[in-house]
Formats: sequence, structure tokens, C-alpha cells
Amino acid sequence: MNKERVKLEIKEMIIQECEKDEFKPGDIKDDIELFSPNSGLDLDSLDALAISMGLQKRYGVRLGDSKEFRRTVTTVDKLADYIINEQNG
Repeated sequence: MNKERVKLEIKEMIIQECEKDEFKPGDIKDDIELFSPNSGLDLDSLDALAISMGLQKRYGVRLGDSKEFRRTVTTVDKLADYIINEQNG
């Protein structure tokens, strides 16, 4: 799996699942915490759930509850690593 491709797909999915149509994938930095004010995305626990469900649908990976998700997978980089590791078993 190509990490850069996975990161782009994650960004596109975040925009779609969280209805953040005002953003483009390039607006989301790879190393900024997604649920921090620094991301500019204004994501909340419902968004975490939407992202988690989107990841399960697209990649077949399951994440814990939204609080665990927000603690474990904090950036696009870490999320891509998680997906790649899960896919490679």
C-alpha cells in the first residue's frame, strides 16, 4: 500500500464523511492533530464516529469507540500507518 495514496484517500474521506466541503485535501496537514483547534477542521465526537465508520467501510479496519479513536489516531500520518499495518496484518 502506498502511504501517500492512503493519506490522500483519508483526507478525501474526512471531507466527505464530516461534510467539510469547504476544505480540499491539501488543506489538511499530515502531522496536525485532527481533533485540535490547530487543524481548523472543527471536528467533534460525531465526526470521529463518521470517520471510524468510513474507515471500516473503505478499508475493513475497526477502531474502538470515538474517544479511543481520538486518543489513538491523532494525525493523518498516524491514521495511514494504522491502516497500512492493519492491511498488512
